[in-house]
Amino acid sequence: MLTGIRWLFFDIGSTLVDESKAYVRRVRETVAGSDISQEQFYEEMLDFYRQNKKGDLETARKYGLSVAPWHSEEEVLYPDALSCLQKLCSSYSIGVIANQLPGTAARMENMGLSSYLNLIVSSAEEGVAKPDPKIFQIALNRTGCLPEQAVMIGDRLDNDIVPAKRLGMKTVWIKQGFGGLSSIRSPEEEPDFTVANLSELCSIFLPKQEDLYEND
Repeated sequence: MLTGIRWLFFDIGSTLVDESKAYVRRVRETVAGSDISQEQFYEEMLDFYRQNKKGDLETARKYGLSVAPWHSEEEVLYPDALSCLQKLCSSYSIGVIANQLPGTAARMENMGLSSYLNLIVSSAEEGVAKPDPKIFQIALNRTGCLPEQAVMIGDRLDNDIVPAKRLGMKTVWIKQGFGGLSSIRSPEEEPDFTVANLSELCSIFLPKQEDLYEND
């Protein structure tokens, strides 16, 4: 368990929400009218993600295709998202730092997350996107939180882990979605913790039940 932490900041895509259906739709619409099959595009996309690249964009570029628009309405919460935030918000302030389309706050409310979030910092509203450190600094300034008192939790080494570490924040790499296919290739990409899903976060940030009584 970490000490001195006040704020937990979450990414959204492939961290709080499952983007699988949205990616399936993007692939389908991107290859529509071409001679590239969805299966071919998808496999190429996975290969690029394994190379720490943005697979959908790189694959579209390779075949000279225009990547289809993103459909946020296809996103769904991970099954453990609500229970995770519900547990953590009793001990920490919870924020979001994410690259998102306009209307992030409304989407979070529609998904039932708003009551657990103390701050939402989104690229569309702020005019700056990760990995630019400015978007992290905006969140820290608004909360009055020092970097060493904050944790960034996200699925992307490049967008979440590296810039947060450079500012002095603690980091958790959650290996969900395509970001989980990446490989750590340098010390600056090494997170403080790595988890497979949101449920595992509680073992890091919440005391074990027996710890509550160790001084009795």
